[in-house]
Amino acid sequence: MTAEMDETLGEVRRPLSPFTILLIVVALQFLDVLLEKLKKRGSTSSEEIKMRQEINQLLQEANSLSTPSTFAQAAKLRRSAVAKEKELKKKQEEKNNDKKWSLYEKVLLVSKALLYTGLCWQFWSTPVAAVPPHLLQPFGRFLSWRGADASNGNYMVGIIPWLVLTSRVSKFLLQRFSKFIPF
Repeated sequence: MTAEMDETLGEVRRPLSPFTILLIVVALQFLDVLLEKLKKRGSTSSEEIKMRQEINQLLQEANSLSTPSTFAQAAKLRRSAVAKEKELKKKQEEKNNDKKWSLYEKVLLVSKALLYTGLCWQFWSTPVAAVPPHLLQPFGRFLSWRGADASNGNYMVGIIPWLVLTSRVSKFLLQRFSKFIPF
């Protein structure tokens, strides 16, 4: 009866699988990338588009003046284009520092911290996954939680290395697939 009770307690203590934790971390990272893309997308106004057109026109005029006698005029046009670019960047930075976006970023950061803390609390005394040693060959000792399991030789992976690993993997995957995100 004691063995059955231990198995039941083990199932109660571990309601989330490692794959579920990975999906949660990927979802949080996706929300972070989506927030950044929406922040950049929302910063284009008609005034900024007009300034970009003016900058392109000035640069085209400067490139068309290629003779030595018109060098000074071309340099003046390039300098004015650079000044307008600086002004455009300043306006974009002002819009990006909008309080609405900073509130969303703070809420996302707090929710990440609370979720990671909750996961650490849930899995602190139990391993997240049991992984065969050949899959963790160079990093087995780093990722293992209290070494290998004596019954089958698998490494026990703890929650903190698992969260670090899944956050790195999810950031890498989202960087690769960010081109396909429609925003």
